[in-house]
Amino acid sequence: MKQPEQDQSNPTTRLNKYIAHCGICARRKADEYIQQGLVKVNDEVIDTPGYRVKEGDVVKFKDEIVEPVEERVYLLLNKPKNTITTASDEKGRRTVMDIIGKTVKVRIYPVGRLDRDTTGLLLLTNDGDLAKKLAHPSHKVIKYYHVFLDKPVAPEHVEQIRNTLTLEDGPAPVVSVDYITGAEKNEVGVEIHIGRNRIVRRLFEHFGYVVEKLDRTYYAGLTKKNLSRGRFRPLSEKEIIMLKHFT
Repeated sequence: MKQPEQDQSNPTTRLNKYIAHCGICARRKADEYIQQGLVKVNDEVIDTPGYRVKEGDVVKFKDEIVEPVEERVYLLLNKPKNTITTASDEKGRRTVMDIIGKTVKVRIYPVGRLDRDTTGLLLLTNDGDLAKKLAHPSHKVIKYYHVFLDKPVAPEHVEQIRNTLTLEDGPAPVVSVDYITGAEKNEVGVEIHIGRNRIVRRLFEHFGYVVEKLDRTYYAGLTKKNLSRGRFRPLSEKEIIMLKHFT
């Protein structure tokens, strides 16, 4: 396929690398997209991954303009107890941003919320588009919670939760709920995609149980593997691409 004329004295970025830096996919997949004719530069289809994108070029993927994301930050935090999920707190209580400290030079913010006493996975980023998509109900982002109750949970209550309870603010569907394998009957795992306030706690409070501990162990494909409580780490390129494709 014909390519536009280029000034070879001013090369910048290979097209496949440019597409990858837009957060669309990894570079190898970008090669495929380019060869399939899905990428245009200045409204002309370019099917050569090695084409050099120069300043001023307009690049489109599937006819939508794409640009490299500059200084995007994606952190995964294993939130400890007694920590507020906000950027700041007027009462001076510890926030998740106190944990991050000055490690990150750009402004980031938590995606969604975890209660002060709820522990586990929390994503922080400055990618507003991704944060908005992850929070939108239509994407049904999966979250898994390990729930510790004050007493064993009756099998009939587990079954009622599984079959969708109706709470004061409407039906509360769960993806799955069951006892934690190998643990006592007061430990239950709940998988949900709805994000209403205190929803997991309220499922059990409905039957008179007290949630003594609540830990989010899975969020949108991310897990706590090798991430201790109170620690955080940047997402890998593979994880970032997974989240973008997920939404």
